[in-house]
Amino acid sequence: MDEITRNEPVIKFEKTIAEYFGAPYGVAVDSCTNGLELCFRLDQQQRGKKIVVAKVPYYTYVSVPNMLDKIGQQWKWEDDKWIGYYNLTDEIIDAAVYWKQGGYIPGTKMVLSFQRTKHLSTDRGGMILLDNEEDASLLRKMAYDGRARTDVAWWKQEIDVVGYHYYLSPSKAELGMKNFEAVKDAQVKEKNWDYYRRIDDYPIFKKKKFESK
Repeated sequence: MDEITRNEPVIKFEKTIAEYFGAPYGVAVDSCTNGLELCFRLDQQQRGKKIVVAKVPYYTYVSVPNMLDKIGQQWKWEDDKWIGYYNLTDEIIDAAVYWKQGGYIPGTKMVLSFQRTKHLSTDRGGMILLDNEEDASLLRKMAYDGRARTDVAWWKQEIDVVGYHYYLSPSKAELGMKNFEAVKDAQVKEKNWDYYRRIDDYPIFKKKKFESK
């Protein structure tokens, strides 16, 4: 089976979600955190030696600062009780709990989550929304072990980018399409930060001496 046929459910799901949010392109991934990682890895490649410091709010999921440490990305705390989404950099947005028709912000990479507790669930998954065709093609390859979605079997392809095993499976995409119609017009409940613990209070992050800004 060629890669286009194999991934037809994923391609359909990407198009559906991207159109709903008003983004030109969508890149399906296996989690929001891994989608953010791919965005930062691509950003690191493109900016070379230029230093960009990511901003991590005290109220987010622990996987975000852990992921930034894993890839050697500089970051600091941000005292921000955000609503809907937050900017890690000017271009990279954690939109794990965001759901808004037409809500894509041009010029950014917004990363959604489809984890089982999110508004739209594929049990586990995510998607990068963006408006740069070249970046979308690269991120799609990076998520798919370096493979391209073509009518050429992967072992006959010339793999030319470092790939990661971060792709969304066709079965997860089919589940997403099934659930989409039921939730697309439903209202999203906003976060109440009074119920959450600041992640800089966890022992692993207490060791870090980052200044909030």
